[in-house]
Amino acid sequence: MGDKLRLALVGCGAISEWHRMGIRNVPEIEIVAAVDVERARAEAAAAEYGAAVFTSLEDALARGDFDAVDLMLPHDMHEAAAVACFAARKHVLLEKPMATTVEACDRILAAAGRCARVFMVAENAQYWPEVLLVQEEIRKGSIGEVVTAHVHLFFPALEAFYGGDRAWRMSKAQTGGGICIDTGSHYVRPLRMWLGEIDEVVAAMEYPYPRMEGESLARALFRFRSGQVVSYGLMVTDAPMGRQDIFRVTGTKGEILVGMMEVILVNGENPGGTRIGDEGSIGYFASYEGQFRDFASAALRGTKPVASAEFAVGELRTALAMERSAETKRWEKVWP
Repeated sequence: MGDKLRLALVGCGAISEWHRMGIRNVPEIEIVAAVDVERARAEAAAAEYGAAVFTSLEDALARGDFDAVDLMLPHDMHEAAAVACFAARKHVLLEKPMATTVEACDRILAAAGRCARVFMVAENAQYWPEVLLVQEEIRKGSIGEVVTAHVHLFFPALEAFYGGDRAWRMSKAQTGGGICIDTGSHYVRPLRMWLGEIDEVVAAMEYPYPRMEGESLARALFRFRSGQVVSYGLMVTDAPMGRQDIFRVTGTKGEILVGMMEVILVNGENPGGTRIGDEGSIGYFASYEGQFRDFASAALRGTKPVASAEFAVGELRTALAMERSAETKRWEKVWP
């Protein structure tokens, strides 16, 4: 394979632009192909790199010259695309969620096992600098033992993701649900990194964003196996939003607050709160660089990814348990 990972972008929509921003800072990755059913989008993505252009994954796998794929497709297409790439013996980075059902995830994981190539699920929150800062402060005991946490994010319906006449995120059949199965995973993964596994959830879901068939508002409580209870709120909206603390982690000796581009530590040594972390190295978009560095290292050098693909099933299970709870109005188990 050499010292470069030759990568095909599969699906050149809005998230592809964010992925390409991360890849620009990872010299070990060379983008050599762009695949999209809309040729103009594939050409636009390929132009920066002089990459080959394809309008179907089948054609790319048959004629393209690449080692790995970055699959960025509607959720209902994940299983078929991933299995085809494993059959062609490609390394696979698959956008979250892995699939829309646990059974489909099991089939994807089985195909990955037979292929014996690198398989990662692209949950970039695993590499989010602010999340890693919180993880380190918890590890150091800066706020004592964690007692509880709070997640809150009301976010704008960005035109690139939610606009247009054919925005697939508006379709429950294509997404497998609403915001919880999609954007929600970015805010469940940090909780699992900090507190361990979620045992059960109770949730309510509403539909204030009229174009979206799945839920556009979710309120929930998560009970962790370790005993902590965490509150969780997520909404997509067209309304202007004020300042938000996305995460608030409360311990026996203090708190950590994560906002937009800042992490505040409050404890006995810092009763008024102090910013932590290098301002030049934090920010959500930095997480994509970490994600691609991990993928390149695993594919080129055989290192173990920071998080296994199997671990990503936990975010899907959490979203599905929330959906069940919204229907039953009871606590629902995440794991059987």
